[in-house]
Amino acid sequence: MTLPLILAAAEVSIPEKFGLELNVVLIQAVSFLILSGVLYYFAVRPVLATMDLRARKIDSGLKYADEMKAQLDAMQAESLASSKKAQTEATRIIDEARKAAKEFLDKQTQESAAKAADILAKAQQVIELEKKKMLAEARTEIARLVIETTQQVLGRQLSDADRARYNEAAAQELARA
Repeated sequence: MTLPLILAAAEVSIPEKFGLELNVVLIQAVSFLILSGVLYYFAVRPVLATMDLRARKIDSGLKYADEMKAQLDAMQAESLASSKKAQTEATRIIDEARKAAKEFLDKQTQESAAKAADILAKAQQVIELEKKKMLAEARTEIARLVIETTQQVLGRQLSDADRARYNEAAAQELARA
């Protein structure tokens, strides 16, 4: 290229070189601003509002989840404490039941021993009464036999006074034995 062409081209301004017209650029800039405003008002702003709403819902959900986790932890701790308390109470009740059962068994054993001792004492009394009764019967029988034997030995009938005297003598002899 020749130098004069280069110089001629250098004299042309850049907007003219690229074919830009100032009034068209201004109209396009105004159109762009109007379109940007409309898009912001009808598209970007509702999207941002929706995103903000969702962010608040997510934050609310996370706070609720944290609260529920804290409540769950508190309930678990309360459940554990309640379980330990119930176990302690159950152990206490079982111990009391065992103690009551042992006391009842001891009481029943003592009552049974007392009843057995009472029955034994009554049996001994009955035996003693039977022994006295048998001894009285034996004395009566021995006295009768002594009188009969005496009558047969003497060969005569004894008077009531003699019988009484022999009965008394036989009773004294038996009492000594």
